[in-house]
Amino acid sequence: MRRNGAARYGRLIGAMLAVAAATAATGQQQTVQDQSVPDNTGLDIPANLQIFGKVDPNIRKATAIVNDTVITGTDVDQRTALIMSANNISLKGEEYDRLRLQVLRQLIDEVLEIQQAKTADVKITAEEIDQNYANVAKNFGKTPQQFSAFLREHGSSDRSIRRQIEAEMAWSRYLRRRVEPFVNVGDEEVKAILARLEAAKGTEEFHLNEIYLSATPDRTEQVYAQARQLIDEIHKGQAPFGYFAHNFSEASTRGVNGDLGWVRGSQLPDVLAEAAAQMKVGQVAGPIAVPGGFSILFLVDKRQVLTADPRDARLSLKQMTIKFPPGTTQAQATARTAEFANVTHALQGCGSVEKVAAQIGAEVVDNDTIRIRDLPAALQEIMLQLQVGQASPPFGSPTEGVRTLVLCGRDDAASGKLPGADQIQSQLEQQRVNLRAQQALRDLRRDAVVEYR
Repeated sequence: MRRNGAARYGRLIGAMLAVAAATAATGQQQTVQDQSVPDNTGLDIPANLQIFGKVDPNIRKATAIVNDTVITGTDVDQRTALIMSANNISLKGEEYDRLRLQVLRQLIDEVLEIQQAKTADVKITAEEIDQNYANVAKNFGKTPQQFSAFLREHGSSDRSIRRQIEAEMAWSRYLRRRVEPFVNVGDEEVKAILARLEAAKGTEEFHLNEIYLSATPDRTEQVYAQARQLIDEIHKGQAPFGYFAHNFSEASTRGVNGDLGWVRGSQLPDVLAEAAAQMKVGQVAGPIAVPGGFSILFLVDKRQVLTADPRDARLSLKQMTIKFPPGTTQAQATARTAEFANVTHALQGCGSVEKVAAQIGAEVVDNDTIRIRDLPAALQEIMLQLQVGQASPPFGSPTEGVRTLVLCGRDDAASGKLPGADQIQSQLEQQRVNLRAQQALRDLRRDAVVEYR
C-alpha cells in the first residue's frame, strides 16, 4: 500500500501550524550538583563545597531522559516558543505550564518513534531533513536561512523543527515497513461498505474534530475540569480548535489536529452521535463522557450522504470594496456604508459592476470558483437566497473596509455519487494503520525507561 507523500507532508505542516504555545521561559532552573569528588581529577576540591554566583542560564539540566536520550529544558522551551509564534498566541501561568507539559510528552513520543524506527533499520539522512526543512520554510514564505533567523527571534531554533521532521519521517517509514504490509482489506468488506452507503443515502453526515482526554476512575473529576478549561480557552477564540487538539488530545487523530473527517452517526458512539446531531456548524460540544475518558467535539460542517447539497454550488462572484481613510469615525463609516448599500441595491446585473465601482471609488475582484460552503456561515445563508445579478448586504468594518458580493452565476451541485472501491479500500487501510500506530506508540510508552529531572 502506497502512502501519498504530499499528504503526509501536509499533515506535518498542519500539525506545526496548529501546535500551541508561549515564549521561551525566562526563569532560571536550579540544578542539584553531585557532591562526590572523583579521585583522579588532580584538583583540590572540597567535598562539601559552596557555589558563589549564578550558573549560566543558557545551560539547562535534562528535563527527561528517554531510554538514554536526553530531552532538555531548552528543547521544551524552544518547541513551546515555536508553537506560540506559529499560532500568534500567548499563554501564562497554569495554561503555559499545561502546554509545556504537553510539549514534553510530545517530545518523548518523538524520541520513542525515532528509536523504534531505528530498530527496523530506518534511516533518515541529513539531506532529507534539509529538504523538508526548506519546504517548511517556504510555507512560511522564507528561505531556510531567513526561517532560522525567524525562529531564533521567537525563542526557538531550527533544531526543534528538524527533530519533529525526523520523527515524522522515521515513524511514517517504520509504519510502511512494519505495519502497512500486514493490513489487509478484503473485497467483501469494500462491497459491504458501498452497500451501506447506498442504504444510507439521504442520512446526515458530520465533519467533526475531536479532543479526547483519557480518565481513570480516580482522575475523572480532574480530567473533567481540565476539559472544561480547554473549552473555555477554545471559546475565547485565541487559537483554532486544531491547536488544542494537536497539543492536548490523546487520540491517534492528534497528528491531524483532531480531524475525524466525514462520519455518520452510526459510525460514532451513541453519546457522540447524539451530540453531533444537535450541533450547529462551528459549535463546540462537551465534555462528553465516553468509555475511558471525555471527548470535546467541534462541528466543521455537515451534509447528507450521496445527496446534492445546495451549499456545494459553485458561484461566479464580483466583490466590490470601499475603504475608509484613517480617522474615519463610526458615524461617518455608517453613513458611507448606507450610501454604498443603496448603490449596490440598484445594480442592474454584473455587467454594471465596474462602471458603478468607478463612480464610487470601489475596488472590484472576480472569483469564478468559490463554493457556497467555503464562505463564512452568515454569508452562506445570504448567498443561498440571492438571484443572479443581486448583491449581498454590505459587510466588513471601518478598519478593513466594507464589501458586497454580486452574484453573477451559479453552477448547482450534481447529485452525490458513490465513492470508488479503491477510495473505500484506501480509507479502511489508513484507519487500520492509524489504529495500529496508536497501539504501537502506547506499547512504546509503557516499556520505555523515562527518568524525569
